[in-house]
Amino acid sequence: MPDLFSVVKAQPAPPCTVVILGASGDLARRKLMPALYNLRACGHGMMDANSAVLGFARRPIALDQFREGARDAAERFSAVEIREKCWAEFASVLHYLSGLDKPDGFRLLRARLEELEADRGLPPNRIFYLSIPPDAILDAVDKLHEAGLISAPGAPHFTRLVVEKPIGHDLASALAINRAITRCFDESQIFRIDHYLGKETVQNLLVLRFANTLFEQLWNNRHVDHVQITVAESEGVGSRADYYDTAGALRDMVQNHMLQLLSLIAMEPPVSLDAGAIRDAKINVLNALRPLSAADVPSQVVRARYNAGTVGGEPARAYAGEAGVELARGTETFVAVKVFIDDWRWSGVPFYLRTGKRLARRASEISVHFKHVPQVLFNRHGGLPADVLALRIQPDEGFSLEVMAKRPGLDLAMSQVKMNLHYASEFGGPSPEAYERLLLDVMAGDRTLFIAEQQVEKSWQFLQPVLDAWRNDPTIPLAEYPAGGWGPKEADQLIGADGRAWREP
Repeated sequence: MPDLFSVVKAQPAPPCTVVILGASGDLARRKLMPALYNLRACGHGMMDANSAVLGFARRPIALDQFREGARDAAERFSAVEIREKCWAEFASVLHYLSGLDKPDGFRLLRARLEELEADRGLPPNRIFYLSIPPDAILDAVDKLHEAGLISAPGAPHFTRLVVEKPIGHDLASALAINRAITRCFDESQIFRIDHYLGKETVQNLLVLRFANTLFEQLWNNRHVDHVQITVAESEGVGSRADYYDTAGALRDMVQNHMLQLLSLIAMEPPVSLDAGAIRDAKINVLNALRPLSAADVPSQVVRARYNAGTVGGEPARAYAGEAGVELARGTETFVAVKVFIDDWRWSGVPFYLRTGKRLARRASEISVHFKHVPQVLFNRHGGLPADVLALRIQPDEGFSLEVMAKRPGLDLAMSQVKMNLHYASEFGGPSPEAYERLLLDVMAGDRTLFIAEQQVEKSWQFLQPVLDAWRNDPTIPLAEYPAGGWGPKEADQLIGADGRAWREP
């Protein structure tokens, strides 16, 4: 195990009550309950022992049934072993209230919170996690306000709001949601969550770039030829057709996850590790994105959807055959886009982004491709592969540096070799789950890994011309690709037109 030269230790969170609006839904089951158990369980202990979790949803559920469902979720989706003593302690802090959709539901919520806080000796520190559909956000915020559940930002006890993506479905709706939320909450109380920013490799980007002289000296247009960001999913739309068929890959992945990754990989050094300084550095990248006009969309953006094929040796049906899909919407399941950042550091360097469902395998990666060496020595009669720094975000978190080396033997023969770091093997054990990290930060009031209002709006502002072009220009094609591949040939042509090729993550 390597020595730890500088440690910023995570501190246990202050006592609070986490209210999950939509606690019977899939997000709460798959992500939130396992993460909260991990924070509270033996060996972690980052969640205060007196803190409570209150599920708030529409349908009546007996408390025992709610706790049994939470245990099932933790057993299936938590990386932490379920131990009876730990689970008993965690189950004792789980509570449930129905009536989310009732006229007096939020009045009952306030009464239940006050009762819980009195019983457990808790201060009225409250976190409201909106695990609800996007079209229900504004009504929930208004009702929290009407019920008197929102304290002022300078009050002795905190109120915090967690908002899941997507925030809006276009620029106009995002502006409306942000304005409505900020009418009731101060920006300092709002935590817009993007779970990608909680992943270990994403957080490590700051360390890799700014704690290593080697990389920061090369991180510019003098040494970097281009950058690729790939977020590939092997799964299809599954049970999410109600949401996904009205969103598509551009809204679901590019607007939030991928532009956030782009901001982190391309930003200037922040003046400090303060959340505000990092936020400002990321916003500067979004401000520097070269705008896409309607005329740019056909040549810089590819959209497609999957046909039937084979994924992992199993047959996969076409998107058209998925339950709940309406083909008339023309929803894309794959997007590739070429963007430029017009600032001093990145001028002239293309960034290629692609994301899709039903691709060959699940993988998320950022690869930095350095410039080729001059053709004067080893590659006089043919080009050598360029050096590549690949940052693996999931599922095998880590990074590799691919460089040229001489193969053993009497001849001067060369091969590209990979220097590889796997987080799990290097540091012993799996990394914390993204939601675990992000929930702890909400409890602690640390907004570093969360998205500011301006970031949401700038992202939508950049992509709105693409949405408009797709809606207004029927000549822009919706390509197709077989499930189990790496996307449509049009995406290969997009990057191939520049003499480059996609890297297989």
